[in-house]
Formats: sequence, C-alpha cells, structure tokens
Amino acid sequence: MKAAQFSEYGGPEVIQVVEADKPTPMENQVLVEVHDSSINPFDTSIRAGYMKEMIPLELPVTLGGDIAGEVIEIGSDVSGFAVGDKVYGQANVVAGNSGAFAQFSATKAEQVAIMPSNLDYLESASLPLVGASALQALTQHINLQPGQKIFIHGGGGGIGTIAIQIAKNIGAHIATTATGEQIELVKKLGADEVIDYKSADFSEVLSDYDAAFDTVGGEEFTKTFNILKSGGVAVSMIAEVDEAKASERGISAFRQQTHVTTKVLDELRVLVEAGVVTPQVDKVFSLDDIQAAFKAKEEGTVSGKIVLKIKD
Repeated sequence: MKAAQFSEYGGPEVIQVVEADKPTPMENQVLVEVHDSSINPFDTSIRAGYMKEMIPLELPVTLGGDIAGEVIEIGSDVSGFAVGDKVYGQANVVAGNSGAFAQFSATKAEQVAIMPSNLDYLESASLPLVGASALQALTQHINLQPGQKIFIHGGGGGIGTIAIQIAKNIGAHIATTATGEQIELVKKLGADEVIDYKSADFSEVLSDYDAAFDTVGGEEFTKTFNILKSGGVAVSMIAEVDEAKASERGISAFRQQTHVTTKVLDELRVLVEAGVVTPQVDKVFSLDDIQAAFKAKEEGTVSGKIVLKIKD
C-alpha cells in the first residue's frame, strides 16, 4: 500500500510517499480502508521532532491521525463494528495504531465510530481531532452554560471553527480572533465579536469573560487570564499553565490532552446530523502532494482544515 512516512525529523520535505506493508489488525483493532485523512498541528509537532523526547518513535513511521473510511477487517476482541461500516476517528502511531496517511490503517476500535450519515468521507475526515478537542474543552473542562461569555483564541482554525459552532448552540456569547478571509467565516459560524489579531490585542479589548479556549499557545494563553472574571476557566490546546498567575487571577487553567474515543465521536456525530456542526474544509490535496499540503498548513492562513484525498 501507499503510505506517507518520515525517516528523520524535519520540515515537510522529510515526508516520503512509499510502498509499505498493509497493517494487520490486532485483536482490539479494526482495519480501515482509508478514503480521506486530514492534517493537524500535532502532525507537524511529531514530524518536526518537537515531541521526540516525550514521545520517542522508532523511525520510519507513518504520519497522521484523522481518518475516514470503510472497515474491511475486525480484530477478534472487537464488538460493535461490522465489515463495511463507514467510520471516522483516529489512527495515530503514538496511540499504538499504524498511522493515518496511508491507504489502510489498523486502529483501536475504541478510537473510531460510525461517521455522520449526512457527511461524505472527505468532510468526516476533517473532524475527529478538532471536533473531539472542541467538545472536550467546552463541555468537560469549561462546562459552558447559556448566556456565558467565552473567548475562543484562533477562531478561524480547525478547532476554532468547530468550537464556535458548539458554543453558539449552547447559547453563549462568543468573541474570537481571526484575520483576512477568516473574519467573515467566523461571523457566519456564530461569533458575536471578532478581533483582527493583526491590528488589535484581544487582551486590551475584552474583559469580564467567563471562559477562554486557546488554540494558539505561547504567552497568548497567559494573556487570556487577564480578560476573565474571578472564578473563570481557561483551557489551552498547546500552552503550559502558569499556575502562579492563574492563582493570582483567581481562575482555573488547564492544558488539554484530547481523548478521541468512540463515545466522543458519537456525541459529535449527533451534533453534525442535527445541523449544529458543519465541517470547514479549506483545501484538499492528494496523498502524493502531502509535502505541499503541509507547506500550505504551516506557511499560510488556513480557514478550517486541510484534507488529504487518499482513495480516488
């Protein structure tokens, strides 16, 4: 089968599309014929070696996490799935799976679910990590309630576009950052207030918010503390928490580790099928053009997700 692998850490140029052995599912896994996948910042972190001390890998490995495709084989301990099921979920090697950027992927059954009936493979492939991240942050860590005010930092990105839609459905007031073409997109998705981060500093504009969800990281996360009321909650996908500053401000702050599970994916499917969440796909590349796909992700301003078309 074709697979996009890397044998050394570095930029997009280290990714090579090679012929690899089709994986054999373990007893707790399903084998999926992958139709589409999508790129997440986590994939860049793994490929570039930013996490090699924390997550050592025996190279070469197949890159990628998000998948949508068809179940073609089932492990002996797996129940709840049948050959022919259309599924979406995660297949990342760091979770003990075989990787997503390939024609076939062996992944733990607990990390996939039946994909939304109103989406195709391409749209479904854009959702697993970003959808699970947004759901986990808003419903578990923040427990967002109707009428509360939430700041979503990076509203035009993959996670941000989904988080805005979920927060709007909950009934929250939403402020977000975006720029360029993203501004109209986030307004359409439900943002009440949009700050162009190239011309304004959100921390000088916003105040008295109940919650902040950060997808940008760095010092930007600590700056979100300043816009929260006492007792507020701040969650970051990237940044470490400055516990002293959080305590000083009287807020709770977390760095989130997203768990893509069948349960969460089922919850996401319900929202998609109800019309609450609509995938936001910006660009589509073939697997053979994966280097260009990563360059587009890392060098440009992406609105939503970049998807890889794996099966024609």
